[in-house]
Amino acid sequence: MMMTDEWMSIIEKAETLSDMILSSEIINEYRRANHAVYSDKLLAKAIYDFTNMKERYEEVQRFGRYHPDYKTVMKDIRIQKRNLDMNEQIAALRIAENDVQNLLNEVSAIIAKSVSDSVKAPAGDGFFTDSSCGGGCGSGGSCSCSA
Repeated sequence: MMMTDEWMSIIEKAETLSDMILSSEIINEYRRANHAVYSDKLLAKAIYDFTNMKERYEEVQRFGRYHPDYKTVMKDIRIQKRNLDMNEQIAALRIAENDVQNLLNEVSAIIAKSVSDSVKAPAGDGFFTDSSCGGGCGSGGSCSCSA
């Protein structure tokens, strides 16, 4: 494939788009939320401890309730997860992450539609997004989409 003026124009426009995304308020909010979480030493330690507990949880899951530490690990991981979920800084980071994902999905859909209506683009997880298909295409015929 040869590099042509058209390809150079596409590359320049892609770089401009990525610069616009990286300088957007959504990305700036994500950076602020990320910094707030990981600059807090106690919160960073809690995340590190939770990550270690998840490794123990995965080990326990291999053996199920027959593992000697099953009840302890199951209880401890739920407590740690709840404590992290209830933290305002972590909640703000999760919201910011979802906003970034939605932005990227929207940009991907716009680019895909500009190429062709048949180009597939990420559309989110489908569970939390609004769509015209109330129950989804796998809902046994209740879907009203044209797919």
